[in-house]
This record gives sequence, structure tokens and C-alpha cells, in this order.
Amino acid sequence: MRKIITNFLVCLAVCFTLFCNNTIDAQNTPQEKASTKKKYPFDMPEVQLPKFKTDTLNIVDFGAVPNSKILCTKAINAAISKCSESGGGVVVIPSGMWASGPIHMKSNVNLNTENGAYILFTSDLNQYQLIHSYFEGSKVIRCESPIMGTDLENIAITGEGIFDGNGSKWRPVKIGKMSAPQWKDLISSGGVLSKDGKTWYPSEGSFIGHEEKEKLPKILTVENMKPYKQALRPVMVSLVNCKKVLLDGVTFQNSPAWNVNPLMCENLTISNLTIRNPWYAQNGDGLDIESCRIGTVSNCKFDVGDDAICIKSGKDQEGRERGKPTELFVITNCVVYHAHGGFVIGSEMSGGVRNVLAKNLTFIGTDCGLRFKSVRGRGGVVENIWMEDIRMSDIPTDAINFNLYYFVKGAVEDPITGEMIVQKETVSETTPAFKNMYFKNIYVDGAQQALKIMGIPEMPVQNIQFQNMIIRSEVGIQMNYTANIDFDNVDLKLDKPGISARFFNSQNIDFKEFNSEGENQLFLVGGNLTKDVTLNMKHRKLYSKDIKVLESIKNQVKIIE
Repeated sequence: MRKIITNFLVCLAVCFTLFCNNTIDAQNTPQEKASTKKKYPFDMPEVQLPKFKTDTLNIVDFGAVPNSKILCTKAINAAISKCSESGGGVVVIPSGMWASGPIHMKSNVNLNTENGAYILFTSDLNQYQLIHSYFEGSKVIRCESPIMGTDLENIAITGEGIFDGNGSKWRPVKIGKMSAPQWKDLISSGGVLSKDGKTWYPSEGSFIGHEEKEKLPKILTVENMKPYKQALRPVMVSLVNCKKVLLDGVTFQNSPAWNVNPLMCENLTISNLTIRNPWYAQNGDGLDIESCRIGTVSNCKFDVGDDAICIKSGKDQEGRERGKPTELFVITNCVVYHAHGGFVIGSEMSGGVRNVLAKNLTFIGTDCGLRFKSVRGRGGVVENIWMEDIRMSDIPTDAINFNLYYFVKGAVEDPITGEMIVQKETVSETTPAFKNMYFKNIYVDGAQQALKIMGIPEMPVQNIQFQNMIIRSEVGIQMNYTANIDFDNVDLKLDKPGISARFFNSQNIDFKEFNSEGENQLFLVGGNLTKDVTLNMKHRKLYSKDIKVLESIKNQVKIIE
């Protein structure tokens, strides 16, 4: 009996302890949530996620036939429409191969793809109607996108399935991007070659639409552009003016042009996507977030034919008049393999970009790492951009690049020094501006050049901080037309003897705790507009032989021991 009483008392004590602990935990939960709340360098609203009813519809019940050439377009769209009209829910695409034309998303629908679902969009252009749409920041006539939705709310595309845009049936291909056998096979498949024989087009209409535009109608309409449909390639996923959007888990690949393009959307959650295009894919961007506000991009993988993670906001006057910046975005934990640029802002940024954090990104073999591009005529302001914890390896060009002369050959660059001679223009609404940008914890194991900034004299790239960077590259730092640039604890290792840092026509330049190895010259400072330069090395004394300075600005360079 004593043993039974003892065991009962022990159990009672344990229960009492658990009850107390649970009570304490419940009382402390708000404090714990407050203490673990993510902190961002700007006031980031909570991204609103879509919510769906549990009602589920299967496309098979609407007549979809798997593993055949029978198009499931009507069945998929009927299921989506029925789901939306009934108050929303989930439309399931089961495992299997499904041929389809354009899918039209509707409000309150989660299009869910099961593991093993493969949706191949048809190459039959008759299935894609010409519509008034958008591309590269402008209103245009374009073919319907394989997946599209306009003015929707509460939508999602989720699961483990694969959406294939059949882009090879749409895209032109350049000879320099293929091996000789690949090029031979491509030509033998049909299509039309350019006059110089260096570009293959899938059809006569595509050829005319790209290379003989003088033959196009003077005033373009949906009706008179039908013969040239193949030149009017759509983005694969076009979501315009939508709210509460979730894209999660699926693979988007082989797009006709850009892959995923949310435009003027709000509360956007993009997670766990795989976005793929052949490396030679013309305009084969991965993700183009354009004139959107409030969103996250996380845990995505990119292997594409153009820029990977792109932030845009419209082009030239049309973009400025739209006046919708891309703002309040957090981009984390993504990997980029082949792409022209890993994380990119521009060149269509006329509506502005602000309050963006890119953190914990990895670029492996990406042509350029962090890429910022525009040109006179765009206008727009890019500001308050944070890039932290970025890793790169085997970058064929620049680890970090600012180019304010995108697609323009008006700037003359000295082939030896790298100094640019550019005429100053009057600042106007068409002048692009890049400012207030912060780079922290950047690690580069191999690049052709560490950093290249090509600003414009009337609006220098300004207020930029580089902190805690370790970069191995062939060429070091080069800057033209910059202002208020700080380098703090930057370690540079050159694989080829050269100049560690050269800058021209730049003001308020501060190198603090700078370290360099492998160079034959530390600093080259030129440009008559250069002033207020401060140089400080880590564990190393600077001598006059380490610094080559234009005679007229020698008094503008100060050495800090």
C-alpha cells in the first residue's frame, strides 16, 4: 500500500510540474514571439498569405486524360472556374503527363500539383490567342501566357509538379550558344536563318517580327499581327494586379520568354520553387518581380538563360507614369546556377525600387553576381537596398556590377586605366539614380573582376557601403562617377598582377581596413573631379609607390596610418 501511495504522489507531482510549466510557457509566449520576431533594416509589413476552403476538385472529373496528346485545357480551366464560382478551394492535378493550352487562374483557387504531375504546354500556336499584355516593362500585343491571371485575389500554385512551357518551339537561338552538332540539328529541324546565318528562328513570322520589322503593319492590332505570333513570345507565368499570391514547391521550366513575372501584385509569397531554362534561352529570365509591393522569395533554385532573380518597375516614360515601385521585399536562402545575373535590379526600373533585402544567396557559375543596370532615359530611383551574406564561386565576369550604360555605346573607356570620358547631361525625370545601398558579408571564390561601377557624371552612384568582404578575382575594383563610397574590412586577392583599386571622377571615397594580395599597384586615382579620398590599410603601411595619383588632385588623397 505504501508503494502505491508513493507512486501516486510522484505522478501527482509530475502532473503539477507539467501544469505549471505549461502555464508559464503560455504566459511567456507573447514575449518569446516578440523576441524572435525577424528584424529587417526597414519597416516590413507581414506578408498576407492566401487562404482556401478545403473543397477539392480533380481535373480528371472534368474530362482530363493523362499520358496522351489530348489537350486538357478545357478540363483544367473548367475545374478552376467551378472551384472559384463555388467559393474557392483546391484544384488537383494528379500524377501523370498532361498536355495543355493556356491555364487561366481564378480567385480563391489553389492549383495543386501532385508529385509526378508533368504539365507540358502545347506548341500549337493556335491555342494561344493574341491579347493586349505586357513585356519588358511596356504594354504590348503578346500571345497568351501558358499560366495567366489578371485582377485576382487569393490564388496559389503549389505542390511538387512540373510546368513545362515548351519554350524551344518559340525561342530564336544564336549560333554562339550551341555546339556545332547542336546547331546542325537545329537547322535541320526547319525554321529560318537570319541573313548573317548566326541566328535561327522557328518560323518565317518569327524572323520577320525580329529582323524585318519594316514589313510589319504600321499600326499593330491583335488581328493583323496573327501571322507573326511566334515573334510575340509570352512570359510563362503572368500574374497581373493580383493580391495574396502563393507560388510554392513546383518547378517552372522551359519558358517561351521570361519565366515567372508577377506584375503590379501585392502580398506575394514565392517559396521552394525550381525555375529552369536552357542556358542559351533568349530572354530566358527566371523570376521578374515588377512593380510589386510586399513579398518574400525564399528557398528557390534557379538555372536559367538570362537574369535569375530580377527586380523591375516599368520602362521609360510608361514606367514613370505608372509610378509603381517594387518595394518591401525580402529575398532569402536561394541558389543560382547559370544565369546572366544572380540578383539583379533593372534595367527596367523607371518606377523605382526601394526597401529590398537580399540575404543568404549563393551564386555558382553565374555570369555576374550582383547586377544593377539602367541607362539615361529610364529615370527612376533605386534606393535602400541591403545585400547580406552572399556567396559566389566561379563568376566569369564581375562579382558586383553597376552599369548605367546598358545597351549604349556612348561611353568611352580608356583601355589601360579604365577611366571613362562621358559628357555630363542635365538632370531630369529621365535620369536614373542608384543610391543608399549596403553590401555586407560578401564572399567570392573566383571572379573575373571584383567590382565595377560605371556611373554617370550628372548622377553618380552614391552612398554605397561595402563591409566585410573577401574576394578572389583576376581584376580588382574599378569605379567611375561615384560619390560617398565606403569600404570597410575588404580583403582582395588578385589571381593576376594588376591594380587593386582604381577610381576616377569620384568624391568622398573611404578605404578602411583594406587588404590586398597579388597586386603590383595598390591604388590608381584619377579624374579631375575626384576629391576627398581616404586610404587606410589593414596591418600594412602605405608608401608613395603604392599609390599613383593624378598630379592635379594629389592634395585630395589622404593616407591614414
